[in-house]
Amino acid sequence: MTQWYEELYKNYATQYDKESFTKGTITEVDFIESEINSNRNIKILDIGCGTGRHSIELAKRGYTVTGIDLSESQLNAARKKALNERLNINFVQADARKSIFNNEFDLAIMLCEGGFSLMETDKMNYQILENASKALELKGKFIFTCLNALYPLFHDLKEFLNTNEQAGTSTQECNFDIMTFRENSTYEVVDDDGNKKLLNCNERFYTPTEIRWYLETLGFNKIDIYGCDIGVFDRNRKLTTNDFEMLVVAEK
Repeated sequence: MTQWYEELYKNYATQYDKESFTKGTITEVDFIESEINSNRNIKILDIGCGTGRHSIELAKRGYTVTGIDLSESQLNAARKKALNERLNINFVQADARKSIFNNEFDLAIMLCEGGFSLMETDKMNYQILENASKALELKGKFIFTCLNALYPLFHDLKEFLNTNEQAGTSTQECNFDIMTFRENSTYEVVDDDGNKKLLNCNERFYTPTEIRWYLETLGFNKIDIYGCDIGVFDRNRKLTTNDFEMLVVAEK
């Protein structure tokens, strides 16, 4: 059975790059650089890299990057962009729920969810975190964002999504289940060929306590969680109920 996120990203590379959340790449990479002290000797894994926006910006700055994604269509767009920029980036078609790397990277990033939160079961989402941990060296660092469960408990999700309507996307239905912390939504999406698709989406929101517990079980010793926004990653930003996403920085 094809899942909604697989159907969405079959032919959505051009539309994806028009999304509002893709506009913060430069300052998000600035934050990543500050977290690794601009050490260009490290190896970086970009999980759920999509069309490669973070991978490409990091490679432009001299970092060695491997990007993985479930969508071959997204990866083809990333490869084309990297080729145009004359950048050497290893883009790999891979399922983040399956382990393919072991102790190979100093840093893993997983931004704008990168697959995490999109999976249909909590176990699958946990597997993504588990494999990110496996991919890291003994003293590795993990930087990622995820959906903040505190937000829908205090706000109307559909109103937020419609206000922040994405390129080629509109929200038809939306409800949040407080028993599972899952948002069930119906989106109308226009793909790169102008075809309309109606997708039934299901995304998991997480509390800070859940994320901290997951990471502790995976061997991370230092876990910091902040609020964030598009292009605004800052250790001085305290997480609040007004933050749609959380920024997580974890170290082994």
